[in-house]
Amino acid sequence: MWTAMRELLRGRFARRLALAFAALGIGTAALTAVLVNTAFTDRFENYLADQQHTRQQQLVALFADEYNRESGWKPQALDQLAPTVTMTGSEVELRGSAGQRVWSLADADVTPATLAMHREMMGTGDLGSPRSLPVTVDGQRVGTLEVRVPQGVVPAVDKDFQSSVNRLLVGGALGAALVALVVGVYTARRATAPIAELTRAANDLAAGRRDRRATTIPNNEIGQLATAFNTMADRVEKEDELRRAFAADVAHELRTPLAIQRSELEAVQDGVREPTDKVIASLHDENLRLTRLVTDLETLASADAAAFTLDREPLSLTSLVADTVAGLAASFSEAGIELRTDLTDVCVDGDPVRLRQIVTNQLTNALKFVPAGGTVTVGLHEEDGWAVLHVADTGPGIPADDLPRIFDRFFRSRDARADGSGIGLAVAAELAAAHGGTLTADSQAGHGTTFTTRIPSLPSPSA
Repeated sequence: MWTAMRELLRGRFARRLALAFAALGIGTAALTAVLVNTAFTDRFENYLADQQHTRQQQLVALFADEYNRESGWKPQALDQLAPTVTMTGSEVELRGSAGQRVWSLADADVTPATLAMHREMMGTGDLGSPRSLPVTVDGQRVGTLEVRVPQGVVPAVDKDFQSSVNRLLVGGALGAALVALVVGVYTARRATAPIAELTRAANDLAAGRRDRRATTIPNNEIGQLATAFNTMADRVEKEDELRRAFAADVAHELRTPLAIQRSELEAVQDGVREPTDKVIASLHDENLRLTRLVTDLETLASADAAAFTLDREPLSLTSLVADTVAGLAASFSEAGIELRTDLTDVCVDGDPVRLRQIVTNQLTNALKFVPAGGTVTVGLHEEDGWAVLHVADTGPGIPADDLPRIFDRFFRSRDARADGSGIGLAVAAELAAAHGGTLTADSQAGHGTTFTTRIPSLPSPSA
């Protein structure tokens, strides 16, 4: 236990937590001691006050009886009371009903030293404050007794009891501090262990261990933090994998046209081939391929930040789709593909450049797959607050194994009839998401493919 305690107290948070428990135990015991001693002090003060009051009333009764017996104040008779008063250690002076001085212990030759000696012998303590007490007989005030009685002392048994209680409180405070420290250490270990594990996992993750996860997950707020950390670590690891795959795909895409260009140029340099129009055209095609790839990469990078760079405005999506289809009609005609449209009036709040790119990428993708004699149909309508764009073709369809991956970056189906970067559909999907929508595909091999884009719509001007 002590070894674990020392190890635990090395941490600042754990040390503060354990010491806070100990301080709480000591503070509780100290507060209890203060309250108990305050209660004892009040009790003793009340006890002494009661003693003084009793002595005062006894002296008043003594002088009242003397007045009643003598039918008045007679100094010689009062001298007979001196021994009794002296035994109490009190100072007494009697005044008449008119306030005149009648008698005092000095008249009976009793000195203050004698009174002090009796107080010391009786153990009654020092004199208290002076009091003026009325002396009444048969309801009439016959005089005033100026008196100072001893304050009294606390009985030894009471002092011993108070001392024993204080000793118990001190022992209790030490015991409470020890128990609180042990409880604090135990609680701190339980509370800080997940935090320490989470800290180590974060440090390992920062050091490059992407597979590091928090293993201690309690059922509390710290556990929620650990779960969030593990989720973040999973995403970081996945992003690293995507980044590596992205770099590999880019290198692969760039390697082929560069290798072709290099081999052609080296062949011309070595005299193996002549720089004919065919060779130059081949080099030009590869250069265009590199240009398209770089353009697609720029488009993909801008699509990643599209949610922050969209230049939105209310527009007619119907007109935008119609213009885009018209711009690509010649390419479809050259490929021998029939291009049809079925458009209704739909308005959206979006970036016209990005929206045109979504439509263009889907149509150019259809050119790669649909054979001559096929048909591509572009439909647009509004459905439950959504602008729904369908691009349906009569091509060979997408194999079931390829369908889940068609929106991945650089993915190209093995059935594509033309070269491409494999970025077009990925860009279209991310741009649709940036507009708060979705892009999905429905296809069966041999039965064509339908791409569906959904974007939040606006009420049409006519409505």
